[in-house]
Amino acid sequence: MNLFEDFQLSIYLASTLAFMLSLILCNIVIKLNKNFKIIENQQQRLSSLNIVPLGGVAMAISFFVSVRLLGEADPKMVTISIFALAISILGVIDDFLNLSWKIKILFQFLFVGMPIQFLGEYINIENITGLNFSNYLNFFFTVLWIVVLMNSINFIDNMDGFAAVNSAFICIAITILAFIFNQNYLADVSFILLLSILGFLIFNFPPARIYMGDSGSLFIGFILGFISIIFDWNPGGESYLYSSIPPVFLFFTVPLLDFLTVFIHRVKNKTSPTKGGTDHISHRLLNYGNSVQKILMLFSVINIFIFVLLAVSIAFESLSLIVFVIYMLFIIFLYLKFQKMEPLK
Repeated sequence: MNLFEDFQLSIYLASTLAFMLSLILCNIVIKLNKNFKIIENQQQRLSSLNIVPLGGVAMAISFFVSVRLLGEADPKMVTISIFALAISILGVIDDFLNLSWKIKILFQFLFVGMPIQFLGEYINIENITGLNFSNYLNFFFTVLWIVVLMNSINFIDNMDGFAAVNSAFICIAITILAFIFNQNYLADVSFILLLSILGFLIFNFPPARIYMGDSGSLFIGFILGFISIIFDWNPGGESYLYSSIPPVFLFFTVPLLDFLTVFIHRVKNKTSPTKGGTDHISHRLLNYGNSVQKILMLFSVINIFIFVLLAVSIAFESLSLIVFVIYMLFIIFLYLKFQKMEPLK
């Protein structure tokens, strides 16, 4: 007899547990690691470097425990959770040993590619392009999407509260849309992840007393990435757009925009994209005299604006093309604006 099948919690109790566990575990980590010393060449941040980057461990534990207590686990989520745990462990090792970027990428592709192969869930890029490579192109593109997403969230983990706030907004949007589309299990999973992040954010809000570290950013990116590909955004089959390109892609605008800005800037300046630096969009805004709190508020507004565009495109499908054009013009404007800003020295 399985204890978890006999004892299960409602989503309200499970999410409350996720928040409390994350809160308690983060507090314990902070108290046990007051004298933590970060190793040389670790990613640069904007507050004390002697802050332990184990918030991701607290979030991962609270998430796994709370999701499991929802009752009988969804087989897909079991597979995803196993490899999410592996990616979180990889992040912990990297936080303390500063692994080579080649080793990190190798294991990221491995830990992402295996569950995709097991689940058989893909982004249907072949359908979009009209090509037929027997799902090989779909497999490669899907793996690449999740690996880029994980690293883009890792990139924005460079300022107190920045990665947590943007990840929380993504969870809120996915929770709401999952509920609207009657895919309640994924709505529950997203909501529990949200509460796990909020428990951490209390201690990560500026001035931070704990960082999420690679264990957190890679874990969050991994979970959200897989949700984005297993979610059926077009259960009725009426919309080619939503069956081919999940609208959830729009949710990741901020981390992907930062990733693109930093990557192109470093390539143009012949600097390695794999090293930490202060050329992220948050750093550029700080260089222009903005406070950390003001930057967090600005990106909260940006997230809300993007979600409104998405809501309009779903509620009024005839306006989807117009909304997409507005969205692309908005992103191009932000990208050009950030590229013109000088990095923080």
